[in-house]
Amino acid sequence: MKHVLFAVALYVFQSAVGLAQESARPNVVFILADDLGWADTTLYGHTKFYNTPNLERLAKRGMTFTHAYSASPLCSPTRSAILTGLSPARTGITTPNCHLPQVVLKATAGVSAPPSAKSVQPETVTRLKTDYATLAKSLKAAGYATGHFGKWHLGHEPYSPREHGFDVDIPHHPGPGPAGSYVAPWKFKDFDPDPNVPHQHIEDRMAKEATAWIEQHKDEPFFLNYWMFSVHAPFDAKRDLIEKHRGRVNPKDPQRSPTYAAMVESMDDAVGTLLDTLDRLKLADNTIIIFTSDNGGNMYSELDDTVPTSNAPLRGGKATMFEGGTRVPCVVCWPGVVEANSKTAVPLQSEDYYPTLLDGLGISPAKEQLFDGMSILPVLKGEKFADRPLFQYFPHSPPVPDWLPPSVSVHRGDWRLIRIFHGGDKESHHHLLYDLRADISETNNLADAKPGPSNVSARGHRETQSPRPADSTQKGQRA
Repeated sequence: MKHVLFAVALYVFQSAVGLAQESARPNVVFILADDLGWADTTLYGHTKFYNTPNLERLAKRGMTFTHAYSASPLCSPTRSAILTGLSPARTGITTPNCHLPQVVLKATAGVSAPPSAKSVQPETVTRLKTDYATLAKSLKAAGYATGHFGKWHLGHEPYSPREHGFDVDIPHHPGPGPAGSYVAPWKFKDFDPDPNVPHQHIEDRMAKEATAWIEQHKDEPFFLNYWMFSVHAPFDAKRDLIEKHRGRVNPKDPQRSPTYAAMVESMDDAVGTLLDTLDRLKLADNTIIIFTSDNGGNMYSELDDTVPTSNAPLRGGKATMFEGGTRVPCVVCWPGVVEANSKTAVPLQSEDYYPTLLDGLGISPAKEQLFDGMSILPVLKGEKFADRPLFQYFPHSPPVPDWLPPSVSVHRGDWRLIRIFHGGDKESHHHLLYDLRADISETNNLADAKPGPSNVSARGHRETQSPRPADSTQKGQRA
């Protein structure tokens, strides 16, 4: 009888320990802004017009990355990279066509090109295939509650968040922006405005829905994936905020749209709502928060007799391969791992978040899973991290200022090399090489004057074309 009682007691103890360990596992909150440029926040000192006090509040709790890069200068490719840890070159999602009716699951070579083009642009994949072991699937398998809130833009059913590992998907909308407008009444198919809150802003509503979901799952580990609609088109905002910022406009400032400033403020308010919720529920000390953007700021649409924003001093913006198209704001808050109010110039890219989270949470990747990204956990811990190339692939040429023909880019150290496919003489590749430390605005092409760095970056092109086994990327090593 004593042996039976001992066995029962041991079982209860082990179960209690297991539950305690599970409950102690950090929560994960991933906040992805849409089209928010590197210079659109007060984190880097390049705006006098926009106010982002809640992002500054988050930065005081975590680490700000000065050289964070999106996987693409357009949204859907970056979103696929965050969820899979794979480059858009590998998923085949290279343009934001995932809301269109045509289902394309395999990238193919294009059959035509404009007369002036020197290379054929591929036909993009239009859905994130459900056979990928996504970040949500991995965390769900590890015991996390998983919820997606906001924009998706990776496909309708059967390719919605619900098929990619998320228990909840609100507002369950496949489009590229909020349905109709930011301010209610909206035009979502199955998501109605709150009748008690006239003219409600969609980010206020998303933050409210996310808060309710957090409260529901506060006693278990959760993964909140809040992909904001802000600050993507359509460009509208709360009337009172537009008028507030209209009185602050400096006509000489390249950032001078009061509507866009109001949109940025509502985005920042939503971040503050989540921080307030985590503080109120005493979850902040056990919650990882990642904030970043899917690509650079939109400098080309018309808004308030100007463009929505400026990415200066960076060149270009959304839909271009220059720095303004892919360098994005980023803050990582990881209590007990990241030094509060710290900053790093170590580069990271969208593909790194997935392997980093698995590494830090002690979760094994799926069998034979590959990543193009690396775990940057050593960076978060303040440890040394080996230099490695960052790869970006954009085989398209949208009709925007500062456009480039189909190209690929590699960052390594202070150098950046852009290879324009068959853009040189006799169908050779054409190269643009920039020393970003001396020339952040990418005005001085050194490709011919500096063959050494060009060769180094060319090797980086080759190195980044092979995916890394998941176990090696979790250790921050190249395979």
